[in-house]
Amino acid sequence: MKYLRYLLAFVPLAAAAEFLHWSPILVFVFSCVALVPLAGLLGEATEELAIHTGPQIGGLLNATLGNAAELIITIVALSQGQFDLVKASITGSILGNLLLILGASLLLGGWRHGTQKFDRTLTGVSATMMTLAVIGLIIPTLFELLHELQSGRLDVFNTNVNDPALNQLSLWVAGILIVLYLLSLLFTFRTPEREEHSGTDDHSEEEQAHTARWSVPMSVGVLAISTVAIVFLSEFLVGAVEPVVESLGISKLFLGVIIIPIVGNVAEHIVGVQVALKNKMDLSLSISLGSSMQVALFVAPLLVFISLLFGPELTLFFSLFEVVALTLAVFSATLVSVDGKSNWLEGAQLLAVYLVVALGFYFTGAVVPAQ
Repeated sequence: MKYLRYLLAFVPLAAAAEFLHWSPILVFVFSCVALVPLAGLLGEATEELAIHTGPQIGGLLNATLGNAAELIITIVALSQGQFDLVKASITGSILGNLLLILGASLLLGGWRHGTQKFDRTLTGVSATMMTLAVIGLIIPTLFELLHELQSGRLDVFNTNVNDPALNQLSLWVAGILIVLYLLSLLFTFRTPEREEHSGTDDHSEEEQAHTARWSVPMSVGVLAISTVAIVFLSEFLVGAVEPVVESLGISKLFLGVIIIPIVGNVAEHIVGVQVALKNKMDLSLSISLGSSMQVALFVAPLLVFISLLFGPELTLFFSLFEVVALTLAVFSATLVSVDGKSNWLEGAQLLAVYLVVALGFYFTGAVVPAQ
């Protein structure tokens, strides 16, 4: 992961592009690239603090700050009224974890080690939680679609509506999802840790991973500096979205679903694939499934409540295409992981689904009528 730090050179480049009024495309590209190492440093600082604080508090830190970089980006977009971008980013993050990172992990890990095994309990609980999370998104979406159909003003492309009933429903559902997430944390903390399914008996790497390399002050300092830098770069990135959409002719939906989630999660994606290559599939699946569960049950509902600070409320009313894509992603990930073993072909299948979904969002966004 250290090689990602070379990309920190793009942080001053992004700042120069913003303040010297360079092309919005350069501002967007430089900001995206610069966010990658900063997200990695933020995650690394969280891991170091988790080692110092012990397994219980450390697990809570990882559970709440695991998607901190993406949360910051979406909060900045929320503050600027980019609700479509926020919802697309939520959708893209879940799809990326369930299809892209899990698919790449199964493909590369299976190509090296053949059939790989992992804990079926882990995948079973995660699959159930993700199904419940998708239900939490489907219900507000179906409610509003039926409401619009009944009133004769159905618009399947516009999810930014002013419906007091939808606002109340979204707040209640968001609260339920957060409680469900907290219950899942309690279940995880109270469940005895299972032995890692691994093809090696050498635990030197595990012991090294559980030895802190940074002091607490250094970890806190890196966490604070990374957070501040991510806030500023997120401002640059979100501010450049509209000009980039107009210049390149791609949709805001595609940017939100495909590009921005990859930027915020690429460091975590790399770790998930690396541990799969080491035949540590329980850890690899906990990264991909755990991150998607965190976004669906914690980040998305939290953003609903945070939006109350900025005026117009963010709702859990997603486009029908997004809801269907999320449902199919959860179904596909469950199918390939529920038996407790995997191979490289199943990874290729998940990647194929991701590419098909990405193409769908690209062409769907291209036909969205101008508002």
